Amino acid sequence: MSQKTLSVDKSMAPAGSDLESLLDRINRLANGEIPEEDQPQTESQAPARPKQIETEHRPSVVSTDAAVISALHAPSKVQREKDKKVLDEPWLPAEPQSLEEAKISEGQLEHLILKFFGAVGDLSGHEIAEHLSLPFRLVEPVLAGLKQAQMVAFRGAAAMNDYVYQLTDKGRESAKKLTEYCSYFGAAPISLKSYIESVAEQTLTKMHPTEGDLDRAFSDLLINKRMLRRLGPAVNSGRGLFLFGAPGNGKTSIAERVTKAFGDTIWVPNAIAIDGEIMRVFDPGLHEEVPLEKTAGPMHDVAVDKRWIRIRRPTIVAGGELTMDALEVSAGTGTNVSEAPLQLKSNCGTLVIDDFGRQRMTTDELLNRWIVPLEKRYDFLRLVNGKKIQVPFDQLIIFSTNLEPRDLVDDAFLRRIPYKIEVVDPSEEEFRELFKIMAKIVGMEYNAESIDYLVETHYKSVNRPFRCCQPRDLLLQIRNYCHYLDVPPQMCHEYFDYAAENYFAVM
Repeated sequence: MSQKTLSVDKSMAPAGSDLESLLDRINRLANGEIPEEDQPQTESQAPARPKQIETEHRPSVVSTDAAVISALHAPSKVQREKDKKVLDEPWLPAEPQSLEEAKISEGQLEHLILKFFGAVGDLSGHEIAEHLSLPFRLVEPVLAGLKQAQMVAFRGAAAMNDYVYQLTDKGRESAKKLTEYCSYFGAAPISLKSYIESVAEQTLTKMHPTEGDLDRAFSDLLINKRMLRRLGPAVNSGRGLFLFGAPGNGKTSIAERVTKAFGDTIWVPNAIAIDGEIMRVFDPGLHEEVPLEKTAGPMHDVAVDKRWIRIRRPTIVAGGELTMDALEVSAGTGTNVSEAPLQLKSNCGTLVIDDFGRQRMTTDELLNRWIVPLEKRYDFLRLVNGKKIQVPFDQLIIFSTNLEPRDLVDDAFLRRIPYKIEVVDPSEEEFRELFKIMAKIVGMEYNAESIDYLVETHYKSVNRPFRCCQPRDLLLQIRNYCHYLDVPPQMCHEYFDYAAENYFAVM
């Protein structure tokens, strides 16, 4: 049996640690050797057995195994740069090694812990640290301070030299008062300064998608090269653009795929702390979480700040339901907890204003709200407590409309949207190609003769324009009709007549 030896990058070990001796001892045990310190001792040699630990005694920070893992999760700057290269990330939130690095005070952490206990009940120290998304080594001294202040007490033992804690009467009263002031008790928030720095590192203006990037982003759409040549410079600008043209030609589909050209993922915080108010940023309804892949063991995990969430670069679509309230900080369900506006949640991604001109506000109201942010790339938000803050306005704004842009806005605003791209009707050749693509998707065999019949009978004879959405819609009509008749779906003259009669009844 071959001997295996654990090794570690010395740059990852904190100064003054005995990590090497611990690993040497582990290696000798794994290879069947018994170190001297583990040799059986005579009764005279054995040290006096320590007295049983009293409940008032503070627990040691971590056990031997936990110390090894904790040390390995304290990477050097060199290791952090390696992690970014391995993950192909433009920016990586490094795990904080102190409360100062985490930009959170001991008092803020105490408040979060007390409110968490008040809401959940008895928990171990590691469970609390996991909920706060902070390393246990930063949370344990704060728990010890709360224990000393008689806010919490030990209820029992837990694994890895940890304890199960519970609130005392004094702690329960404090938790109640703190919750009345601010009801937030989730992951520890980050500072506004940290958020601004993260957007600067992940900004779209640093990304310059090439023709190949756009080809990959639009690989699942039939889009001609002329359109891509017009989209390419607009996407590279990282500024706003108008997509206009007849309905059904894929403006929304194009807008949704533009984001893919900028890269796959970014990091956003759970929440931001601003002068006693908490603003939630991560929104599971709008953001798609993309967790890091699990490695072979804890020694190989990338040490990231778990208060940040890795998401797919966001594409947020707001249609006719958009109101002015959605563009401002809104009060959440709790006290002093607010929700970030759409434009902040879409930072480093794309915000699509679909059906522009049909919102529940006038176009002038919307454009006046954004006329400065579009030019300066920063925005001012008023918090629920009245404080005004400056935040990044760093996203590609796409206005998608069926109307003529010059009929909606004035020249002053059009100047701030440098790219206006018309999405035109497909040619007959492209229209037929769309049928070939969609036939495979809906599980139907392509029939060129039936398409000839459809084009001549229901398009050319009545001078009806082609639209990109129609092949999909007509084939779905046929498939549903065949399912009703309990026959295999297929293209034929009869079925196309049926589909066209339904689909074009009032068109």
